Amino acid sequence: QVQLVDTGGGLVQDGGSLRLSCAASGRTFSNYAQGWFRQAPGKEREFVAAISWTENTLYADSVKSRFTISRDNTKSTLYLQMNSLKPEDTAVYYCAASDRAIATMQEEFYRYWGQGTQVIVSS
Repeated sequence: QVQLVDTGGGLVQDGGSLRLSCAASGRTFSNYAQGWFRQAPGKEREFVAAISWTENTLYADSVKSRFTISRDNTKSTLYLQMNSLKPEDTAVYYCAASDRAIATMQEEFYRYWGQGTQVIVSS
C-alpha cells in the first residue's frame, strides 16, 4: 500500500517562501514520477509541478521560475520549494505519485495522493 504524507504548509506573506515535503512509503520511490497539484477554494484541482525518475521536471506556467520541485530518493521524499509566493498561490497542495516513470501534467496518471497541506498567502 503506497502512502503519501505531505507537510510544510502554512501562512506566509506575499513574497515569502515555503517548502513542502511529501514522505512516501510502500514501494520503490525512485522508480516513479511524482507531482504536486493544488486546489484553490471554488476551483478545480490543477497541476503545479512534476519530476520524473531521472529528475526531468515540468512546471505550470503560473509557477515557473518561482517554484522548484525536487526529490531525495534516499529519503523517499518529494519537495516543492515555493518562492515569491503570491495570494493567488493560496490553495491546498497535494503530492501525487504516478504509476509511470515519466513526468506528466495529466492528473489521471497519478494513482496515489497525499492528504493535502494548506498554503495561505496573505497580501
